[in-house]
Amino acid sequence: MAIWALQFTPRVTVSEDAVLMEVEASVRLFGGKRRLRDRVVAEAEELGVLQVAWASTSLAAQALARCRIENGFKRPLPALLDSLPMDCLSAVRPHATTLAQTGCRTLGDVRALPRGGLSRRFDAALLKALDRAYGHTAEAHVWETLPDSFAARLELPFRVEHAPALLQGARKLLVQLCGWLAARHAGVTRFTLRWYHDTMRSKEAGTGGALAIGTAEPSRSLEHLCRLLAEHLAKVELLAPAGDLELIADEVHDQAGSNGSLLPDAAEDVESLDLVLERMAARLGPEAVRRCVTREDHRQEWMTHWQPAAEPVPRKVKATTELPQPTWVLPEPLKLTVRNHRPVYQGELQLLAGPQCIEEGWWDRDEEKGEVRNVVRDYWLAESRHAGVLWIFQAKLDDGVAWYLHGIFG
Repeated sequence: MAIWALQFTPRVTVSEDAVLMEVEASVRLFGGKRRLRDRVVAEAEELGVLQVAWASTSLAAQALARCRIENGFKRPLPALLDSLPMDCLSAVRPHATTLAQTGCRTLGDVRALPRGGLSRRFDAALLKALDRAYGHTAEAHVWETLPDSFAARLELPFRVEHAPALLQGARKLLVQLCGWLAARHAGVTRFTLRWYHDTMRSKEAGTGGALAIGTAEPSRSLEHLCRLLAEHLAKVELLAPAGDLELIADEVHDQAGSNGSLLPDAAEDVESLDLVLERMAARLGPEAVRRCVTREDHRQEWMTHWQPAAEPVPRKVKATTELPQPTWVLPEPLKLTVRNHRPVYQGELQLLAGPQCIEEGWWDRDEEKGEVRNVVRDYWLAESRHAGVLWIFQAKLDDGVAWYLHGIFG
């Protein structure tokens, strides 16, 4: 729980049965108190939190949570705490019997007793806890630190016999993972879900199984990761009932948060193409869905290639070409006729710009054809009266020089 809470503030500590967060400095970052409250309550409920409470001191918030009271700001803090039962503070519980015999029932009753008598008859922790809860004494905590890696385990409340039902428990682990990723400003590209079989199993079933899932781009979207996991679990058959789950983040990469804009963007809520392709690949198979990606290659024929959608997308290649690139490229360059030393395509072509010299591919061998795909070309922009602007090149061949049409501009 503390690891999940670190996405909201670096000041998180564990205190007995509660996780405490100091969020005053993070309110504006998350869009105000109401939006921060709604997000914390929604995600904490998925993790099994019984009660969330807010107050100006940590002990007051912890006491309110034990009494199932959320808002510690609707009334002045002293008046609110005075009405709570005295055992809501841990420091009071060892002395509850003695205090009850003196007629104390609430924290207000305890606070009304003479301080000198309290300090003599009870330990110093009682007075310190009261002062800290009411804000009379500064609080000091040992803050939690974010671990460098993520691995979380969960014992299921019941034995699961079908793999899709594992998603209910796995979602809790994914909520923790997304919190850890948000605190690191990172996204996951590969994670593993492991399940461990119940002790009452056959020897053939083994101790458990695992499912490794990859994403094309770093992601910390809970809903996307859950949908992706659900698609993969639908294809898994458990060999024995599972009783425990473990989630491990295998590959993590930096992922900057989105910058807030003055005007809302309606497209923010639309699922991106990458997420859609990943879910389709999980349902239809990794080789059934492919995407076109760019390579660092100046040869137009091999500048792009198709790869499985689930594989990581290479970083975008910076354009280093001098001439504009055509809208459409022919599958095979078309050799042009030459008239009066000028290339012809639906009439004589007028050269507009160029040349752009490309000499590349001496290392690239096509094993099927048994030849090296080396090109030595001079590209030009040319204009045809009937065909418009064209992309042509002049190639140096063994038997001379030839002109080819390679692309057409829209």
